[in-house]
Amino acid sequence: MLTADRLRELLDYNPVTGVFLWKIDRASAARVGSLAGYRRRDGYTGMKIDQRELLAHRVAWLHVHGRWPVDQLDHVNGIKSDNRLTNLREASRAENKCNTKRPATNTSGFKGVTWHTHTKRWAARLTVNRRRVHLGYFSTAEEAHTAYCSAAAQQYGRFFNPG
Repeated sequence: MLTADRLRELLDYNPVTGVFLWKIDRASAARVGSLAGYRRRDGYTGMKIDQRELLAHRVAWLHVHGRWPVDQLDHVNGIKSDNRLTNLREASRAENKCNTKRPATNTSGFKGVTWHTHTKRWAARLTVNRRRVHLGYFSTAEEAHTAYCSAAAQQYGRFFNPG
């Protein structure tokens, strides 16, 4: 397991920019002062340290706090490659899910809003403790989204993301 001391021997981390730089030469792979990490297909920044694939945001947390995060780390602004310390916060899985963007499959244009074919109205829903909570049916998608935002802001607190 990578320790904070070992990490600090290998890399410099700038918490303001979220950038890692190598402190050692890694043969032809990297030179002192070169940028550490690479963009993964899922949008996160990854890096290989001591033959282990690691996520840069978790490595940043270890570098600054001297310990691995207890559970997950949430990117406050939703940008997976933004590893500035001010953009990272510890979160449970449920809290992290609250800060997601509107899914690409969403057809209403609003997070938490779907078309209900049977009633021919817009439905607003949110998830609490892995259970869907129905908030009502509305004439417009905007009204449904307003209901969603109100309930989600109250339920999710600082992890609320209107989508």
